[in-house]
Amino acid sequence: MAAMQLTPGTFDFLQERRRLLAILLVSLAGTAVVVFLVARGELAGADARAYWGGVRVWLDGGSPMAPPAPYLPYVYAPWSVPIFLPWALLPWDVAWFVWRGVNVLLLLWSASWAYKQHPMATAVLLCVLAAPIAATLDTGNITLLCALGIWAAHFVGPRLGGGLWALATVLKWFPAPLWLILPGRARLWGLIWMAVALLLALATWPQTVAQMQAAIAFPRPFRLDYLLLLWACVPWIWMRPRLLQPAEWRPLAREIVTATQQQWREVRSADRPLHAAMTWVSAHIRSMFGISPAAAAPEPVAVSIPPEPAG
Repeated sequence: MAAMQLTPGTFDFLQERRRLLAILLVSLAGTAVVVFLVARGELAGADARAYWGGVRVWLDGGSPMAPPAPYLPYVYAPWSVPIFLPWALLPWDVAWFVWRGVNVLLLLWSASWAYKQHPMATAVLLCVLAAPIAATLDTGNITLLCALGIWAAHFVGPRLGGGLWALATVLKWFPAPLWLILPGRARLWGLIWMAVALLLALATWPQTVAQMQAAIAFPRPFRLDYLLLLWACVPWIWMRPRLLQPAEWRPLAREIVTATQQQWREVRSADRPLHAAMTWVSAHIRSMFGISPAAAAPEPVAVSIPPEPAG
């Protein structure tokens, strides 16, 4: 058998200590998650079963917010129940396998992208979030999918990105502050979709009241999986490398302070300070929503008229 030919540089990564350490940390995080899930075995899936059972109770004419045992109450917006319909039509064993499989595949996709950008930062964050990830994959809670929806909002169009944020916020409260890190136009669409969600809540008002009462009465200890909020922020932070370098934090803060002071001086020294301040606020609001300022009207061009001929 011919010896396998190794091209130069095949194992160059073994000489990079930081990359080796990153690989080790990722391996440790993955192993910890797998060991926890294997130990839990058939005890897992309580939250996912609540979504699955809530749809089936709804199809039978019952209230998902007050289902029979052993299902937990469905404590999300009533109009969101049909979102789970195609998945809930599967038998539970198949549905649970699909649910967990989709979560794992999407998590691996996002982790692969993050690792290619910043290996060490990704490895450290995965170690920090190993317990929340394991808890979410164990219970089948929708928290991880909500976080990944905010993640995907940075890679899809503004309309879909805003919709993903709005849906995640309707289902779980914790993605609401992440509106600030959405791309500009996605922020605008996010508010539009939230208005649509409000109309749907008003259209199903009796069920919405029952849902709010069930959510208030449902015991809610501190949820470890809420720390996945950090994972949802990864694309925004990873696209700004200076935020990952502690040596750059102080210069960056000074730049922000200097820019703010400069803008304040310009506003105060303007002939009409109030008008200048309103112009500044308007420009920043447009920038926040990704709206280009209206093009200024062209300056009139002076045209010289030739003198009339004599006679």
